[in-house]
Order: sequence, then structure tokens, then C-alpha cells
Amino acid sequence: MNGGNEGLRLWAGAGALIAAAVLSTVLIVLLRPLLRRHALAQPNARSSHREPTPQGGGFAVIAATIVVTVGCAGALGEMSSAAAAEVFTVLAATAFIAVVGGIDDLRPMPVAPRLMLQMLAIAVAIAAMPAELRIVPLLPWWVERLCLFVALLWFVNLVNFMDGIDWMTVAEVVPLTASAVLLGQPATVPPPATVLALALLGAMLGFAPFNKPVAKLFLGDVGSLPIGLLLGWLLLHLARDGQPAAAFLLPLYYLADATVTLFRRVAAGEPFWQAHRSHYYQRACDLGFGVPDIVGRVFLTNLALAGLAFLTTAKHDPLVITVALLIGVALVAWLLSSFARKKN
Repeated sequence: MNGGNEGLRLWAGAGALIAAAVLSTVLIVLLRPLLRRHALAQPNARSSHREPTPQGGGFAVIAATIVVTVGCAGALGEMSSAAAAEVFTVLAATAFIAVVGGIDDLRPMPVAPRLMLQMLAIAVAIAAMPAELRIVPLLPWWVERLCLFVALLWFVNLVNFMDGIDWMTVAEVVPLTASAVLLGQPATVPPPATVLALALLGAMLGFAPFNKPVAKLFLGDVGSLPIGLLLGWLLLHLARDGQPAAAFLLPLYYLADATVTLFRRVAAGEPFWQAHRSHYYQRACDLGFGVPDIVGRVFLTNLALAGLAFLTTAKHDPLVITVALLIGVALVAWLLSSFARKKN
């Protein structure tokens, strides 16, 4: 019986992955002519591309993720639970923030209304979490929820900030979602969060060939913003399942690059809310690194961080967890430092 249950789980997971990849690819092929006409990203002083390139591929990624997640929930009756209801609410918030990003791609919105609409979507996602759920029980409930809200708002935006060169988001999403699937709680039928991670992984794999350097298609804000929300929610899911160290390690490069850059700009008195080219990966481009070299290093670093995350879950020993965290921080610091030096 256990073998049959495991087989069902593997088939369901593989089905979600493949379906999302195929649907994402088909949607991109159908949308590309329209995006070429109406959603070209023009090169400017802050961009890394040199030719007008269509953006909006994120619509296909998000649509495939939502359709496959909802479809699997309908096909697998055991998923109709409070957990499934939470995922559906998160998907609704994801769709909303994708619409906001899509509007901004076509006609840039002022910062304030864009941020307010993001906050609304994030508040809905946070409100969908079980009321009794605690990640840091020492904090008052409302303080913890406020901290989660701020953290998720920052994560949504930093994923958007980091989506600045070809394959960068692919190099982040693929190892993170794959790790979220493998670290998920085993069950006869994949739980909704695992199905969502599988669907997002498959959808990004479907998008990856079109974004391969030199990219023929960009995600756009319609993709990067909702992907940030989904990744952030998956990381919160890991943290609340008793794996906070893993939830910290998996996105550590993105967190470090974006957060250190923000503090550096604030300290320099720069208008940090404006678009710029001072992230470490962007500075690496200016210092002679090729895009494949940059994303390759980021991908390998993310694989190492995933390995450390698995170590923290396999050995519930404070010393092991501390060492893993220190190694992860040192590894990311080394990568940032290498990106800040001119390539020989």
C-alpha cells in the first residue's frame, strides 16, 4: 500500500510539473506576436539589454501556475481542505498583483498607487493564513503578522528588482521551488503548497528557453511581482512547518543583494525608490562579467544554499544549523564581493 501511495504522489507531482511546463510554453508561443506589437521593453541607461525585447512572458508563467494548481486541486479530491482554500486565496492575490504588474508594464504607474495595490494583495495572502498559526510565538500575534506583512512586501519587490538580466529569475525560482517540493511534508496526495511549487517550477521551465541569453522574451512586472508573492508565501510555509533556517537560506542571495544595495543607496542619500543599475549582479555586468557567467554563479550558489537548507532539516541540531547558516552567509558574501571586483 505504501508503494501505491508513493506512486500516486509521484505521478500527481510529475503531472503537475509537465502540465505547467507545456501550458506555459504554449501560451508564450501564442502571446509572443501580440507582445511584440504592444509590450516592447525599450533599452535605456538602466537596462541590460540592447535591443527592443517583448516583455509580458510572466503572464504565461502565472496563468499556467494558477490553472495547473487549481486543476490538480479539482482532480485530487483529498486536496479540498482548509489548506486548499488558503492556496486558492493566495492564487487570487497572485492574479491581482499580476494585473497590477501588467498595467505597469504597459503604462507605468506612480510609485504610491502601485505600492498600495501590492499591499492589498499581500494583506489578503497574510489574512489567508490560519489564525492560530505562529512562527515566532514569543512575539504578540499582531506584531508577528505585521512583520510577516512587511517581509512579504519587501520580498515581492526585491524579486522584481532582481529580475534585471536574462535567466536571473530562472536561476532563482528553479532551485527554490524544487527545494520547496522536496522539503514539503510527505503525503499520499501532494498537499496544495507542494502542487503550487511544482506548477511554478514547471511554468518557469517552460519560460526558460525564451529567456535564455540573449533573451527573446522578458517576464515583465506581470511575472516578477506575482512570482515574488508565490515564492515568499512558499518560504513562509516552510518556516511555519518548522524549517525557518531553510526558509532563510534558500533565498539568501536575492535577499542579500537587494537588501545590501538598498541600505547602500539610502546611506549615500540616493533616491532609493527610483530604478537604478547598482545591484551587485548589475555591477558585475558593468565590470566585464558575461550574463551566462553571472547567472551560472548565482545558480550554483543557490544549489549550495539548497544543500545547506536540507542539512538544517536533516540534522535538528542547533550547532549544525548555526554552522550551515554561517557557511551560507559566507558563501553569499563571497559571491557579492566577486561581483564587485573587475573581472580579470
